Amino acid sequence: MAEPRSLNQRLTDLLVLIATFFAIALSAFQVWQGLHPTLSAPVFRPIHLAWILALAFLLNPLFKFDPRSAVLYFLGRLVDITLIMATCWATYQITIFDYDDISFLLDGLQSIDQTAGIILIVALLEATRRTVGFTMVLIAGLFLLYAFFGDALPSGVASKGFSLEEVIRFHIFSTNGVFGAPLAIAAGVVFIFVLFGAFLQVTGAGQFFIDAAFAVAGKYRGGPAKASVLASAALGSISGSAIANTVTTGALTIPMMKKLGYKPEQAAGIEAAASTGGQIMPPVMGAGAFVMAQFTGIPYSDILLVSIAPAILYFASTLLYVHLMACKLGLQGMSVTEKIGIVMQQGWHFLVPLVFITSLLLMSYSPVLVGIAGCAAILVAAMMRKHSRITFPILLQGMKEGAISAVPISVACATAGIVVGVVGQTGIGLQFTQFLIALSGGHLWSALGLIAIAAVILGMGLPVTAAYIVLSVMAVPALNDFGLGLLTAHMIVFWLSQTSNVTPPIALAAFAGAGIAGASPMKSAIQAFKLAQGFFIIPAMMAFSGLIWIDGELSHFFIGIITTLGLIFAFAGGIEGRLLKPLTHVERGLLLLLALGILFSADVYRLGCLVLVVIIVALNARKPEAVIS
Repeated sequence: MAEPRSLNQRLTDLLVLIATFFAIALSAFQVWQGLHPTLSAPVFRPIHLAWILALAFLLNPLFKFDPRSAVLYFLGRLVDITLIMATCWATYQITIFDYDDISFLLDGLQSIDQTAGIILIVALLEATRRTVGFTMVLIAGLFLLYAFFGDALPSGVASKGFSLEEVIRFHIFSTNGVFGAPLAIAAGVVFIFVLFGAFLQVTGAGQFFIDAAFAVAGKYRGGPAKASVLASAALGSISGSAIANTVTTGALTIPMMKKLGYKPEQAAGIEAAASTGGQIMPPVMGAGAFVMAQFTGIPYSDILLVSIAPAILYFASTLLYVHLMACKLGLQGMSVTEKIGIVMQQGWHFLVPLVFITSLLLMSYSPVLVGIAGCAAILVAAMMRKHSRITFPILLQGMKEGAISAVPISVACATAGIVVGVVGQTGIGLQFTQFLIALSGGHLWSALGLIAIAAVILGMGLPVTAAYIVLSVMAVPALNDFGLGLLTAHMIVFWLSQTSNVTPPIALAAFAGAGIAGASPMKSAIQAFKLAQGFFIIPAMMAFSGLIWIDGELSHFFIGIITTLGLIFAFAGGIEGRLLKPLTHVERGLLLLLALGILFSADVYRLGCLVLVVIIVALNARKPEAVIS
């Protein structure tokens, strides 16, 4: 007979069941609100956040289950339940608050409203600690302290000190702070597209994209690595997480790369660099792109269009490094691959939803409605073929996975809203802009370097979307002062915010890949950093060469594309020491000098440097021992 289950085990099973119900119900609620937006922002956003916080506490207990400390675990679960109940009460107080009553502006909040605000902020920070990490809590806490005690600081960084009532009123009882633009995007369009990604996974569409990538690239030199890049480009945009994409596609691609002959740290680095690139790949581009549309007021369709060329350039850069790496190791392609025709015959119907949502986004339909239409389209597409039809339990599984995947995104965005709110309430953003310009000496290139360093540091403890939000409100005004357009400045910050996933000393996507590959995390991070050079090169070219055509002339844009390609080849050849065949030290040094010339010169000189790069590549190709694959 089976042993009787302990009280803690039964409590855990019950809470898991409740969490599953909450997650499915949240997905249903979000779709309903998207189709029938009857709830106003001051009501919908608190309800969404309360639901998210409840899931965060149910899925991330205060203490992990351990039979040796059963009492401690049980007490921790009681704390979790208490936090959920307190959050629900605070949310109720916020949703019934009378915003039309002018007396609260004149006399301030009542004590019961202040209590509700304090409870919600405390619950949010605790949920952030459990799902995102303590660094995000620390940053939000420091900004709150600045709001309270800014008047006690030196004049250069001082601000008016705000009372507790003023801070609670601004951050909780308004559409600023916690319930500001970051959470608005997370609760609306981001959640729906995360749900869309979950449906892609449970219907088998994700596996189709991986199979198609192997069918296209597997037979070429270093095939599994190139297939990894292609599959990650397709799936990374939709998954919304570079780490999740690394684990999903890496479980298949990393062992195959190792089997072919790549070193474990190389395999991990390739997967991490490719998966991180998925966050800048249209049509979805991760959560940050929707936040960018909200911050800039520029239609998402325009952001999607201008992102296509830079994203292709990034993956071209990654594929080039992968190919050169395979040449240096003397690797060949896979001996047996599925024919692309067979793969397409089995899964062509999964392409329909992607084409459908891309078309709707380009036609400037509401992203929320496009996401809902995409969810419906992927379910209909799955039902079109007998081998991909899903059952009702699988549908519920997709709804559950979508809601659970959205928890850390919404929590991070709500906490990032505190940072954005403090910047707006205190005016510290203007002071930071002046400080950055002064520290850079008035040079754009040094300002970009400082922002890149800040992005890496922030990314050590923040999710990519949160890092972008924090950095954008502080750094974009400075870039505007240097003469860059609004969209160009945001795109630069958005791209640099991705770098933390692949930049040592803390590169979470690379570390995830290292776990699968059985490699050294730091060596994997170094490989990922080298393969992801495009995250630094392309933003620099956005600033200096007009890669964002909406902010510049079309001719300047095309020159930017071809010179960026030359820059990628020059850097890759200089770093790897070969193109079609090994390069001499003189050739490597010359390529690196030409790369710098392309980066910092005017268009006429860029084209001259590009011609020299082409000549070096052509001469390298004519050498008899060159191997072309």
